[in-house]
Amino acid sequence: MSNPKHRAWTLGAGDAESLVAEARKALFVMVGFLAVLWVVQLVNFADAYHLDRYGILPRDLASLPYILTAPFLHVSWTHIESNSGPLFIFGFLAAYRGVVRFLWLTLLVIVTSGLASWFFGDAHTVGVGASGVVFGYLGYILVRGFFDRHGIDIMIGLVMALCFAYQFTVLLPQAGIGWQDHIGGLVGGVCGGWIFRDRIAAASSPSGVRAKAGKTTSGTVAPAGTAASASVAKPVQGTTGVFSGPRADLHKQLDDLGL
Repeated sequence: MSNPKHRAWTLGAGDAESLVAEARKALFVMVGFLAVLWVVQLVNFADAYHLDRYGILPRDLASLPYILTAPFLHVSWTHIESNSGPLFIFGFLAAYRGVVRFLWLTLLVIVTSGLASWFFGDAHTVGVGASGVVFGYLGYILVRGFFDRHGIDIMIGLVMALCFAYQFTVLLPQAGIGWQDHIGGLVGGVCGGWIFRDRIAAASSPSGVRAKAGKTTSGTVAPAGTAASASVAKPVQGTTGVFSGPRADLHKQLDDLGL
């Protein structure tokens, strides 16, 4: 029997089918997500970007609820174009193992990136854009493989870190860039890797091989990890009496023969 602790590193046939189904859902979700962003951008552009008033104003209580709307707003076509590619790639990779978990992750990184912008953003600025969510997905991808013990996810995280290493430059303080939002999203993604990790249930041992700690049928206590048959003295009825012990069956047969 294989060690259950190492099962998470492998991928069975049933797991592969489930993975393909979730990946298909993840594709549809990300296409829909980007479609919403671009529709909002069209409306915002047509309205002379007046929707940007629903962005985050640092330390302004009235704008605190806008941490939920800010990721859907962008200040220009260049802004949304620069976010769309990484958002789709990282979002799909974050969602392909489970769309429901991905939706909760999205809410988490929206909140953490938004709060970071609200608490630590520069005064008299308006924070908008999905870049904090992008970094949230990236942070999740980087650590998920280690928390879930999936070798393929570890490789994906390493490849993404190498291919998009330039993205980490915008984590440093720069004028005109909401680096606080980026750091908040990254921290939220890393925390999400732990919060939404796979919980591997302890595998139960086969019936009849080992006994759990507790009382046996004879009333004695069998320590965990010992064979159940070794701790049970089963009485056997013979013609002239009751026999017990490990050789009860043999004694019964001899008694029945009159020996």
